[in-house]
Amino acid sequence: MKVCVIGSGYVGLVAGACFADTGCTVRCADIDERKIAMLKQNDLPIYEPGLQDIVERNQEDGRLTFTTDVGAAIRESEIVFIAVGTPPDEDGSADLSHVLAVAATIADNLNGYKVVVNKSTVPVGTADLVANTIASRTTGDFAVVSNPEFLKEGAAVNDFLKPDRIIVGTDDDRARKLMERLYAPYQRTSNRIYFMDVRSAEMTKYAANAMLATRISFMNQVARLCEEVGADVTMVRKGIGSDPRIGNKFLFPGVGFGGSCFPKDLRALVSIGEEYGQEMSILKAVVDVNRNQKMRLVERVVEHFGEDLTGKTFAVWGLAFKPGTDDMREAPSITIINALLERGATVRGTDPVAMETAHVHFEDRITWVEDDYETLEGADALLVVTEWPEFRNPDFQRVRELLKAPIVFDGRNLYEPDTMKDLGFVHYSIGRPAPELPTV
Repeated sequence: MKVCVIGSGYVGLVAGACFADTGCTVRCADIDERKIAMLKQNDLPIYEPGLQDIVERNQEDGRLTFTTDVGAAIRESEIVFIAVGTPPDEDGSADLSHVLAVAATIADNLNGYKVVVNKSTVPVGTADLVANTIASRTTGDFAVVSNPEFLKEGAAVNDFLKPDRIIVGTDDDRARKLMERLYAPYQRTSNRIYFMDVRSAEMTKYAANAMLATRISFMNQVARLCEEVGADVTMVRKGIGSDPRIGNKFLFPGVGFGGSCFPKDLRALVSIGEEYGQEMSILKAVVDVNRNQKMRLVERVVEHFGEDLTGKTFAVWGLAFKPGTDDMREAPSITIINALLERGATVRGTDPVAMETAHVHFEDRITWVEDDYETLEGADALLVVTEWPEFRNPDFQRVRELLKAPIVFDGRNLYEPDTMKDLGFVHYSIGRPAPELPTV
């Protein structure tokens, strides 16, 4: 099959490379000349495990090409994916200008029946807008399909190649058959594709992300209450997660969620609700809880050291919003580090892959350290912000020796309180009672 993917960002690049890996001829088109030049040299603009090998292999075999000639890529393909950004406007609504600009380009290059697929996360009704934009510029034959992505950063390649569900919104039989053919390689063991009307498909994406974000904020709010009543949120999480009606996923408390999806999609769904006269009060609360939770680790620091942190140095392990990615969009580390700096602290930061992207946010306001342990030398405390695997079981004796005092603020509950106490650490975590401070 001949596929065009317009937009070579996170979603478009993963989709294009993975479609090529199943034998499709894929043209990834983007107007960013610098990005396309990099991709032609197998220089990827994002970090995603496994993606580099797939891009290199399929470029070498000729199934995957990158181009700035968007029109030619459209004309040479039968299925055209729109995978451009939909950044939030000031009111939280999704900015569809890039999507509609692509729709116009598709119309101007329509040389036969095309299936136009919205892969970007877009509000309910966007498919109608895309269809109207194309129809206003051409009498050619086409169908607009909604096919939202459900990729987790850090596991996107596996999610795409082994999806737990594929959502396709269409009422066009010809488009449905082409989409079935395209996704057939992913359904050899079971049927994972769910066909529905377009608007239901558009809503499914937002509703799924809103539900997951709600679970996280719910557990973070429960964690705060656990701290006050003397309960351990880890035990609570295990207890409620054992209920099959609830399950154990997305119940880990921490310093809040970030990334490109949850925050943006929550705000967009709230905006959609306002447009249709429905107040999404639960989702507004989810946003508020998450905003406050990003400050919880700083509050713990202030509880221990006081509001004025002048002269204090803190080591921060983890800058990306989650492990497995270099994405810094709305990362909790941004809120945490800025709050420490505002209180006069000195910060040393490290991350396995996000140092370059993090530098855009902090520049030279923090000290950049490649080695985890080097960040600790003479620091007043360690803050664990992102749960990278290499942070889970460090050499605690070495950590103690390097820190000025054995104090750890564990924003992801990586370490067990009793173990840390036995090792001689003052260990603050999320949703657990405050540690007993040593008597002077």
